[in-house]
Amino acid sequence: MTETSLVTTHPRPPAQIEPYVEILGVDLTVDFLLSFGGAELYIGKNPGDKSRLVQLVGLERAKALGAITERLQRRIPLQKPWTARYLSWKGLSVAEIARRLHTSDVSIRDWLRSNPSGNRVSDDD
Repeated sequence: MTETSLVTTHPRPPAQIEPYVEILGVDLTVDFLLSFGGAELYIGKNPGDKSRLVQLVGLERAKALGAITERLQRRIPLQKPWTARYLSWKGLSVAEIARRLHTSDVSIRDWLRSNPSGNRVSDDD
């Protein structure tokens, strides 16, 4: 078995958040969803340096998001099931994921078990 065959890819992002992943990358998209998910967010084409969005993603990435606003929803998606799978793939425990997503460990385990990609499910608390 080669070393590359042991490397697994992260869970595929749902279509709803693919535009964010294209610009922000996966890790920053997760931070973005945790910061802004579930609420409306105006993303302008010329954001100010002091906006929360710019503080999180940087001016260039905020401008890049502003350039594709027609592909984005007004309300930032939550995508908790995918985020849970991604954080599990990163090695976080079920308890830590539940704390970050402000949901129960039972929900986290259900989302991880229903994962069709076969990424690891950890019961470590």
